[in-house]
Amino acid sequence: MGMSWEKELSVGNAVIDSDHKNLMNMVNAIEQAIRSRDCPAIIQAFKSIEDWLCVHFENEERIAQAICFDFSKQKPAREYLLKELQHLKNELISKNGIWCENAIEHYDHSLRDWLVEHIIKVDMPMKPMLQSIDYKFWPGWSEGESNHTAGHIANLYLNLHNAPAQHTA
Repeated sequence: MGMSWEKELSVGNAVIDSDHKNLMNMVNAIEQAIRSRDCPAIIQAFKSIEDWLCVHFENEERIAQAICFDFSKQKPAREYLLKELQHLKNELISKNGIWCENAIEHYDHSLRDWLVEHIIKVDMPMKPMLQSIDYKFWPGWSEGESNHTAGHIANLYLNLHNAPAQHTA
C-alpha cells in the first residue's frame, strides 16, 4: 500500500510540502517497481529520488537560511538518509529482481519509515518559524509576486526527468 499525503505532515511551507508530496510519489514508484520485480524500473526510480533529494535539500536549506533557522544540525541526518537510500538501492539491485515477500515488505517499510522520519525529525523543527510567515514563502520574492516558482520548477523537473526517452530513426 502506497503512502499518501496527510495534513499532519505539513511543515508550513508550500515548497517543502510540495517536495515531500513528490518524494512520497517517488517512494510509491519504487515500491511498485519492487513489487513488480522490475529491476530497470527500480534503478530509474532510485535515480529519480536521489536526484530529487538534492533539489529538495537545496530548497530546505535556502528556506532555512532565509528564516534564520540553524540547519547545520540537519546535515548529518540528511547524509545518513542518503547513505541509507543508496544502501537500499544497491541491495535491491544486487538481487536482480528476485526477492521473497518478506524482503519486499522490509524494503517497503524501510522506504516509508525513511521519508516519515525525514519529515518529522529533520523538517518539522522549522514548522514554528514557518507558521509565522506566508505558506507560499520562497526566499527572494517580493510581496505580491508568485513565490511558489520553486514548486513549479520542481514539477517541471520531475515531468522532464521521468518522460520516456525520444528515439530518432
